[in-house]
Amino acid sequence: MKVNNIRSAVFTSTLLIMGIVSLASCSSSESDSDVETDSQDDNIIVDVEPSYFYTEGQNITVTKVPCTLSDGSSSDCYQIVSTSIPADHAMGPWCPSNIEDGAEAGGIWLEGGEVYDVDGAFIKNMATFYNDANWLMYDDNGDVYVTDSEEDCINAANPDVGTEYENFCVECIPSYITDISQTWLIPVTPVYQSDVVYFATEGGGGPGSVSIPSTRGIALNGIEFSAPAPTNNILSAYTLAPFDDAGGHINVHQGYHYHAATGYSIKVEQEDGHAALIGYALDGFGIYELLDESGAMPTDLDDLRGHSDETRGYHYHVDDAGNNKFINGLRGAYVL
Repeated sequence: MKVNNIRSAVFTSTLLIMGIVSLASCSSSESDSDVETDSQDDNIIVDVEPSYFYTEGQNITVTKVPCTLSDGSSSDCYQIVSTSIPADHAMGPWCPSNIEDGAEAGGIWLEGGEVYDVDGAFIKNMATFYNDANWLMYDDNGDVYVTDSEEDCINAANPDVGTEYENFCVECIPSYITDISQTWLIPVTPVYQSDVVYFATEGGGGPGSVSIPSTRGIALNGIEFSAPAPTNNILSAYTLAPFDDAGGHINVHQGYHYHAATGYSIKVEQEDGHAALIGYALDGFGIYELLDESGAMPTDLDDLRGHSDETRGYHYHVDDAGNNKFINGLRGAYVL
């Protein structure tokens, strides 16, 4: 998945399925009915399969509870509680320590639809890359300025970050989130809606909009598929907050979370060669990788990045990793 030398995925499931759907907490936006809804495959509804979640690492639990959905209906939901620490792959690294370091010493950066290795050369070249001479993230010895405490992690991630953190590579590490717990509710049986909801970053949030959480869905390892990272805000403060090769990074309130799907997390391969299942959206419809077994991407996705087939019914495909997002909205009812 990584455009510029993303290292290969380290953990995939051997489960074979007919495949589908579900999981966790939502994002903000408005109702619309512009998306095509006339496929007979939309009538195929597949329940969320709880056994697909990777619970062996004991970082997540999945239980069934009663819930109320956004359309007012009563339903059963899977309650997913996660420590926000993946059990199927390592986290980090994020920031290289010196401008001579190779790709293995750092993570990735998402820019203009491309994925770049945050290696020493990337740090050294930032003034040219962004055409801004103010970028100088290393000292005379070539050592990169990297945050090295939880306090610095919190301060550098503040929207009003102070000038003392300019030209720092922001690295928040797993030891800062040992007490995090996240809970999401996802309908056991997705409820297809005639009106869709777009996330605020995809055109929602205007007059008459509804207010829903920003989470897009939950990976099968219990990690949040988050809203797009505010890269413009990060860069405008002359800071860099890289993602690791799995597309994730840490903040102390949200824990570890993904901003891109790069092929590292557990997946469920499909018997028919369709792209693998990697998680569930908050409406319970499945989220699949972009490319199928042959390397082809779907050509008939709607505005939400969803479509239907006779095996999986309605489901989503993630965007290219370099675009810093997953899906654009929700087709199904979700938990308020």
